Amino acid sequence: MILNHLMGLYTHPKQEWKAIEQNHEELMSSLSHVLVIALIPAICSYIANAHIGWNPGAGEPLFLTSQSALFMSVGMYVGLIGGVFGLAYLALWMGKTFDANPNFSQAFELASYTATPLFMVGFAALYPTLWFIMLVGLVGLTYSVYLLYTGVPIIMNIPEEKGFIYASSVVTAGLVLLVALMASSIILWSMGFGPMYQ
Repeated sequence: MILNHLMGLYTHPKQEWKAIEQNHEELMSSLSHVLVIALIPAICSYIANAHIGWNPGAGEPLFLTSQSALFMSVGMYVGLIGGVFGLAYLALWMGKTFDANPNFSQAFELASYTATPLFMVGFAALYPTLWFIMLVGLVGLTYSVYLLYTGVPIIMNIPEEKGFIYASSVVTAGLVLLVALMASSIILWSMGFGPMYQ
């Protein structure tokens, strides 16, 4: 069922990870979770960019054209889903190093449910003020990292001390993936795919 672990990850994460581990879902279930939850930041950023306007801290709010805002939101949606797949492949690849033997479905469950708080932060775009977005984003990132550290030993069936090092490696690789996504955005912007303001 789509979003069936959402509340549990916030109210009792360790027990919820154990429930996810015991009832390994089909890959399509985790994929549907990601496809639905990644709509939150994409839709909210479209609304903020095209209709509310971003407040950079000084001056008038900045608006994008509807077409540009739609293009940016679709790009964000594809990038978020690609990021989850990338994180899942990294977790799967690193599993062999830490004597875990995960399959792709387990790695994708770990990546998709770990990314959930970051995607939920997308609601903050409806109040498009830079300091607020940064603050809420930091809280979402912190909770995502916490979910990763609590989920790795349970989902990958390894001891907690190995799980800590495994999760730290996944966080590092995830940061490299984030920098790569940001660099690709800059390259696309320099090629003429940047935002168009009203």
